[in-house]
Amino acid sequence: MRRGNYTNPCLTMHQPWASLLVHGIKRIEGRSWPAPIRGRLWIHAASKVPDESTIKAMEEFYQEIYAVDGITDIQFPQHYPVSRLIGCVEVVGCVSCDELQNWRALSQGVRLEGQTNFCWLCEQPQKLIIPFEMRGYQGVYNLENKIHVAAARGLTPPSQSPYAVKFPLPDPKDPFSLKPGSISFTIQEKKAVETEQVTTTLTAAIAGARAAATQFSNKGQSPHPQTNNYITRSKSKGEDGTKLTVESDKTSAAAKREERNTSVGVTRFDPGAARIMAAAIRNLKPSS
Repeated sequence: MRRGNYTNPCLTMHQPWASLLVHGIKRIEGRSWPAPIRGRLWIHAASKVPDESTIKAMEEFYQEIYAVDGITDIQFPQHYPVSRLIGCVEVVGCVSCDELQNWRALSQGVRLEGQTNFCWLCEQPQKLIIPFEMRGYQGVYNLENKIHVAAARGLTPPSQSPYAVKFPLPDPKDPFSLKPGSISFTIQEKKAVETEQVTTTLTAAIAGARAAATQFSNKGQSPHPQTNNYITRSKSKGEDGTKLTVESDKTSAAAKREERNTSVGVTRFDPGAARIMAAAIRNLKPSS
């Protein structure tokens, strides 16, 4: 496993988010940090077995946001394997939560997927015909070459499902090309005569998805004993102030890495998501 200088980048994700992504149902991968790569990203399912309530909450979330776009027949994965490399997607860009929510060239359902600080834009999902077991790591890392060679041979063709989305990214050669979050005259005129309905069930589904992500990421965590262990070791060194500072920083970094493993939602207050929730309750269009 190597980090940096990505050649065969891979990301370990909790289930059910991992399978929802490679099946093409999930189009936005939400993180608290920007995407460090563009291009193919392999997806590995972490070892934690998801609760039935977590799976139910996420499937209801996607049922509701797809219904906003008029799609009611969603074929969810029959299984959510763990500790397996399960497929890949193409990361074509990364935008902020506010940019995604105001990107009117996208359907409302896609924009509702943006519930975190950074939204990785994912296209061309592909599943492995036979997921195979491997160990995962935190953050983005490189697959071992032998694993990558075997996985590349076992991919299904890119999904042609009705869930797929093509993100209208700006043309780097055109200085007047619209950036995410910009609103063209024609789109603004079209949206002026449309109403975006945010139902009570959609509001509940969004809240359920965020709660599921928060509860799932917090399971098995005990930050206080870890902090005490660091302090105890520093005192045993003779009250070394420098040592204490370094080890406290390590604890902070570990906490941040845990946060990065959460696939949907973050536990801290998110102004962008709060505006969507407030608008949902009032049945009004979210403010830009």
